[in-house]
Amino acid sequence: MGFADLLDEVGGFGRFQMIHVTLLSIPGLLMASQNLLNNFTAGVPEHHCRIPNITAALNESTAALLRAFIPLDSSLTPSRCSRYTDAQWHLITDRPSHTNASDLQTEACAEGWTYDKTEFISSIVSEVSLKVISESVLCSLFSCRFGRKGMLIWSYFQLAVLGTFTALSPSYVVYCVFRFLTGMSVSGVILNAVSLKVEWIPTKARTLVGTISSFFFTFGQMILAGVAYSLKDWRKIHVAVCLPFFAFFIYSWWYSESARWLVLNGRSEEALKHLHRVAKINGKPEMTEKITLEVLESHMQKEVQSSKSIHTVFDLLKTPTMRKISMCLMVVWFSTSFAYYGLAMDLQKFGVNIYLMQIIFGAVDFPAKLVALLMLSFLGRRITQGTCLLMSASVIFANIFVPKDMQITRTALAVLGKGFTSASFTCIYLFTGELYPTVIRQTGMGFVSTMARIGSMAAPAVLILDEILPALPSIVYGGSAVLAGLIAFLLPETLDIPLPDTIEDVEEKRMRVQTADKNITIIHK
Repeated sequence: MGFADLLDEVGGFGRFQMIHVTLLSIPGLLMASQNLLNNFTAGVPEHHCRIPNITAALNESTAALLRAFIPLDSSLTPSRCSRYTDAQWHLITDRPSHTNASDLQTEACAEGWTYDKTEFISSIVSEVSLKVISESVLCSLFSCRFGRKGMLIWSYFQLAVLGTFTALSPSYVVYCVFRFLTGMSVSGVILNAVSLKVEWIPTKARTLVGTISSFFFTFGQMILAGVAYSLKDWRKIHVAVCLPFFAFFIYSWWYSESARWLVLNGRSEEALKHLHRVAKINGKPEMTEKITLEVLESHMQKEVQSSKSIHTVFDLLKTPTMRKISMCLMVVWFSTSFAYYGLAMDLQKFGVNIYLMQIIFGAVDFPAKLVALLMLSFLGRRITQGTCLLMSASVIFANIFVPKDMQITRTALAVLGKGFTSASFTCIYLFTGELYPTVIRQTGMGFVSTMARIGSMAAPAVLILDEILPALPSIVYGGSAVLAGLIAFLLPETLDIPLPDTIEDVEEKRMRVQTADKNITIIHK
């Protein structure tokens, strides 16, 4: 008997769980906006050197005048980084070529740049003339000490305030500081929401709930495209996607703290109140009399004894099974994020309208996650995780052999690869929450998901390798996914298995599996 049995007695997946999961998932509609915001706020508009007293007067009818001031690059388009030292009026009527202008003297953009405002009215690039990607870095989470609900409420508030203030940034440095702090709150929202969902959901409903919840993120990618297209100003976009978190902050007080966490932290009376509340909302008021403090603590007696020990991040690596799980998850989280953001964070490279590309990249998640749901339900977490990563790797490798002039084929393969990495993300959040025990679940998720933040930061940097060898970025992305896919098969399966509450539960499960394997071997012999 354990907490899972008490959940079944108070209604299983009832009215409370439906409301609870829905309210926790709604903010997911804007989490894609936080993670992929730089595609639009830091987009690089078409630009060329500013020509004093001339550029401001140019319009569509007089754009040909640029030929007198701006040289052409290798693709016969106006150079972004240089201009002629002296006006070359004869080039206006000449046929564009490199031969008639190759010997003309040029200089850097001394007066700055002029930006095209068709795609972006304003971006941080056009305002500060820098092409730098700022990434949020995951900081230490305190949920295992202060509770899932408290940290989630604070994360909503921090994201709402700092995210909105980002729009007021007077300089790039200030912008990066605000984005860094906002990124911390984004991690807090995601990880605490996952734990609150998992710890109030019966075992059999976890797969369906986890997958459906991830669809909110998918819808969010398409919402981001709509918001960015309608506003086209990075400051307005920031306000639009961050202001709603004030509403999430207000209604988040309705959430129930994890009863598992409360019991394991010596607050059994509070846990009992939450269980009674759940029973009433689920239409099981009679259970408030049957489930007493003694009943609750008897169901979790072993867990309560274990909770008297102080757990730290080092407990993730002390025992054999926990060490194996943590090391494997670190690789899987890194590679999933590495491949995902390598594809999703540079939409301009596909040569397709960036807003349309964002919608396509969002839409592919629907079939991808439906396939993931079926695989998670029937094949299990381990096979699903490994297969999704290996399939994404195969698509990335395939794109190496497609000629660059076949842009549609290359884009289609990139979209397919993004779908597989999205399915991998859906699985890894659920899988990690099921692998780590309650006493250290939040610490574990924070620890391994840090590797995802590192992966997302490393992904754009790898694109620089394109200058050495065009295929090199794809080789790195694909190779990482292959390694992680193979390592994922080393993780223990968790399909239809109750959540572990203690480290001892995890280790005992490993011993039972080893004993069963030995017995099977003896029988065969």
